[in-house]
Amino acid sequence: MRLKYSIVVNYRLLSFLNPSIRGLTLYPFIILKHKHLLDDKVLINHEKIHIKQQLELLILPFYILYIINYLINIIKYRSHFLAYYNIAFEKEAYNNEYDFHYLKKRKAFAFWNYIK
Repeated sequence: MRLKYSIVVNYRLLSFLNPSIRGLTLYPFIILKHKHLLDDKVLINHEKIHIKQQLELLILPFYILYIINYLINIIKYRSHFLAYYNIAFEKEAYNNEYDFHYLKKRKAFAFWNYIK
C-alpha cells in the first residue's frame, strides 16, 4: 500500500510551536520548516513513518497515545528532551529513519516494540 500525504512548507507555524522543530506530521500533511528540507530524505522518511503510525491507529488515537506517552515520560525523566526522544513513536521513527526500505518491511504496529 502506498502512503498518501502532502508536503507543506510553513516556517511560521513550526517556529511558533518550537524553534527547533524541522518537520511535523499531521495526517495527511508533512509540514516542513524550510523549503530546502524537501531534499532531506532522512527527515522525509522519518515523517513518513509517522504517517504510517497515524494511519494504523486511525489518526486520532495516535495523537492521544502520543500525548499520554509524552506525559508519562515527563514524569519519568523530568526532561522534555528525554521525554520526547523516549516516545515510542519517535523511537521507532528515529531508529529507522535511515532505512529507506523500512516501510516496505515494517510489521503492523511496530511501535509497540519501543514501549518499555
